[in-house]
Amino acid sequence: MQVTPAPVTKLIDEFSRLPGIGPKTASRLTFYLLRSSAERAQSLAAALSELHQKVVFCSQCFNIAETDPCPVCSDEHRDRAVICVVEEPLDVLAIERTRDYHGLYHVLHGVIAPTEGIGPEDLKIAELVLRVQRSETPVREVIIATNPNLEGEATAMYIARQFEGAATRLTRLARGLPVGGDLEYADEITLSRALSGRSEM
Repeated sequence: MQVTPAPVTKLIDEFSRLPGIGPKTASRLTFYLLRSSAERAQSLAAALSELHQKVVFCSQCFNIAETDPCPVCSDEHRDRAVICVVEEPLDVLAIERTRDYHGLYHVLHGVIAPTEGIGPEDLKIAELVLRVQRSETPVREVIIATNPNLEGEATAMYIARQFEGAATRLTRLARGLPVGGDLEYADEITLSRALSGRSEM
């Protein structure tokens, strides 16, 4: 005999699939929504539905946006000769908060992680190389802003090898960022110092 109603069990299971959410947290979220008003649950459902209906990936930088190209790529005031390479869309938000960077971005959507079966071909690295080669404005600098952990470093080194012999200057964020930390959790001052103190690869 099933004690918990099927819709409740199904929602707990769905929450449990999200990163960082275990069975207990999934149950708490489900029962919170069950106690909440129908309007709150419907508002959450509508937001989830709109996530895939209204959000697209920019065909130039692969960041998330409501339009293609995204607002950053469309901004004529941006320095089109500088591209900052990040792992995830959250990293774009982190760097934008510093207000110190005025170039373009390129989102890889992950890092090289052989233990998880993620190789260079699963990321937007080939698209980055092609983008730099075909850019109307010659790209003078590519800033590699992957996280300062093992996977981030491996990804940075792989990207650097793709640009060997190219005229484009390759830099890496300075070590103002803690090793093993994630870019999205860094404060504005740390990110500003890392940007201004970037070094050659």
